[in-house]
Amino acid sequence: MNTPVIGVLALQGDVREHLIALAAADAVARPVRRPEELAEIDGLVLPGGESTTISKLAVLFGVMDPLRARVRDGLPVYGTCAGMIMLADKILDPRSGQETIGGIDMIVRRNAFGRQNESFEAAVHVEGVPGEPVEGVFIRAPWVESVGAGAEVLAEHEGHIVAVRQGNALATSFHPELTGDHRVHALFVDMVRANRTPESL
Repeated sequence: MNTPVIGVLALQGDVREHLIALAAADAVARPVRRPEELAEIDGLVLPGGESTTISKLAVLFGVMDPLRARVRDGLPVYGTCAGMIMLADKILDPRSGQETIGGIDMIVRRNAFGRQNESFEAAVHVEGVPGEPVEGVFIRAPWVESVGAGAEVLAEHEGHIVAVRQGNALATSFHPELTGDHRVHALFVDMVRANRTPESL
């Protein structure tokens, strides 16, 4: 049976909601905090939260460098909000000491849609997600200023890029894990399934 094991980086942010959404999308979901746990998963979600805090904790827990190596080697990875920032090759306005994992040739602007009290929901049409538009929850959300040739824009909101894919890396500005609509997670689970070798099935 092709049921992938997908981790959620459990250092900070809305970990539980992603675990629930992944399980609803027919994956085995587990929290990941340590380098050795990275070897046991077929894909990884980088949750929303505070990107600077997640970056510093990833270094502190010793997972930053192993995670960069696994993403470089093709580990499927999905970042939401702060997770999108973590997957950017470049941040337009980084905080002091902030690092990224990289993996998507894009430049991201932090908190581009405004502060916490300016959070909002909007219907977003996401390429590769069938049916009606996704209800996007934007909380201190980034947007993508620009993408390189290798990155594919999957969604925009009011002229700003809010969903991108490059190879095995997927990123959204918004939080689909908060809505009960698991179609974006299902898209990622399909990406993970497609990446698995026959030996691992």
